Amino acid sequence: MTVDSLCVTTWRARPVSFVSLMTLYESNYIRLRALVGDVRSLAGRRVSRVAGDCDLHLESVEQNPYTTVLRLTYLFDDEAGPTADPDLEVRVYHDARLAEASRCARWVRHPGLESIRSGLSVALGERWLRNMLLNKWLDYCVDCGHRFAASPAGARPALHEPA
Repeated sequence: MTVDSLCVTTWRARPVSFVSLMTLYESNYIRLRALVGDVRSLAGRRVSRVAGDCDLHLESVEQNPYTTVLRLTYLFDDEAGPTADPDLEVRVYHDARLAEASRCARWVRHPGLESIRSGLSVALGERWLRNMLLNKWLDYCVDCGHRFAASPAGARPALHEPA
């Protein structure tokens, strides 16, 4: 496995530069691989359940030769029904070994996650914020013990939706 500590962390000095954003994408890729293994071998929807944390939902949305798009979220029970929070779309660039949080359905409502966003400078920009959120969340999920295994050939496991 690639060691994340070997990534040159120029983003610490200049967090808004293109180079720092690409370093962050590389770090996201390394963390995502720790969580899911080979992204190209995933199909359908999966749930990772560990004691002491929310169920982590993963969906393979799109598979292409050079990219894969995933949706990663927690589902919280709310008065209006299940709420996905954070609800991140992650685009994985296989040849470049980068993972970008390309979309966030809406900014998070969970107080713990909102504190991460409010602690960052407004000038950093949405891409930086989305990808810092993804980076820290992936690290947290792996530390909690979440993992997704590859599906057998042709299998498309169903996502368990709350009733």
